[in-house]
Amino acid sequence: MRNQLLLAAASVLALGAVPAKADDLRAAVAADMPALVTLYQDLHANPELSFQEVETAKKLAARARALGFEVTEGVGKTGVVAVMKNGPGPVVMLRADMDGLPVIEQTGLPYASKRRAVPATGIETGVMHACGHDTHMTAWIGTAQQMAARKSQWSGTLVMILQPAEEIGEGAKAMLDDGLYTRFPKPDYVLAFHDAAQFPAGNIGYSKGFALANVDSVDVVVPGVGGHGAYPHTTKDPIVIASSIVTRLQTLISRERDPLEPAVITVGSFQAGSKHNIIPDEARLQITVRSYKDETRQKLLDGIARIAKGEALAAGMPEDKLPRVTVQDPYTPATYNTPEFTDRVMTGLKTRFEGRVFEVPSVMGGEDFSQFYRADKATVESLIFWVGGVAKAEWDKAQKGEAQLPSLHSPFWAPDAPVVIATATEAMTSATLDLLKK
Repeated sequence: MRNQLLLAAASVLALGAVPAKADDLRAAVAADMPALVTLYQDLHANPELSFQEVETAKKLAARARALGFEVTEGVGKTGVVAVMKNGPGPVVMLRADMDGLPVIEQTGLPYASKRRAVPATGIETGVMHACGHDTHMTAWIGTAQQMAARKSQWSGTLVMILQPAEEIGEGAKAMLDDGLYTRFPKPDYVLAFHDAAQFPAGNIGYSKGFALANVDSVDVVVPGVGGHGAYPHTTKDPIVIASSIVTRLQTLISRERDPLEPAVITVGSFQAGSKHNIIPDEARLQITVRSYKDETRQKLLDGIARIAKGEALAAGMPEDKLPRVTVQDPYTPATYNTPEFTDRVMTGLKTRFEGRVFEVPSVMGGEDFSQFYRADKATVESLIFWVGGVAKAEWDKAQKGEAQLPSLHSPFWAPDAPVVIATATEAMTSATLDLLKK
């Protein structure tokens, strides 16, 4: 997957540095950039964790209110909804996510985050915008400014939302559960972007159909009968049972799934025992499960439960001491870019950003942006696209083998923020003006 993205980006670079189509929108965004960069640096230096985005929401809500939006705060705990009604027409919703990550920043930037906070684990940690949500919010403000200044060019209703808690996959659902589609104008179109660590800054990538995966977290508790390591025949070793489960789980991918249907099962944690010569009475597995289709997801989850039970029975465990399998709820559904809507938006962006827009393969990462489409598939069209964030100098070094690029969620991730923000602001504004054109 990563190699495919790199090749796609390299082919774009081979075309040369093609500027965006010159017009008044591009010039207006450029004029706003000094103030937007200042805002970005403030957001970057002051990140907040999931459902703790109180200061962030407050400062951005105030800016939207000053632009003439009707603003409601506290939607889905810390979310913000800003509405601008401008005559008859469709409803377009633009989303940016707000939360940072429990990561200690190591970028060395002069505005690097020194914030500390306590996440749900209860363990104090550093906080960083290691996923680029600060660029998302800044471009959100940039787009709001452009749309407010261009009311004579569009007709309809613009709903701009700041979503909390994307990193834990709960913020979109929280906003929907709090009446996002009933208390406020329900969108016909939902649009967002995400910065990307896979290709050069200023390039735009998109996928049609499934773009990101269903994400499930599964916990398996494997009971056993503990005892002395010297006398294993007197025990039922849960480490051996759990090891058999881990090995057997891979057959769900290699032998029970259509090879043309993407899916992933990864055991990320295996915990058991406390001493060399003690066989424990329990082992614990933590598993991430990725898929696109809902039927594939269900087959994988059912298969995990079946295999866990079967391996325990094969080891001689009684029916009342079989593994306990828990699927965490809520899960993150697969993100689906509706094809016709995607084609419409990307056709316009390909004209505007000539030589810088390309189709990329879908990925197995997750995004709760998916919830906005799944809340009403019958009437809502949806698209999330990527804006490359790797500075060209760093990209060139990486292609020569002189540097290794950090990924999203890395403590070293520092996107070329001005390029990301300018590209995303222009792209989001251009697409929204097209959807709401008179």
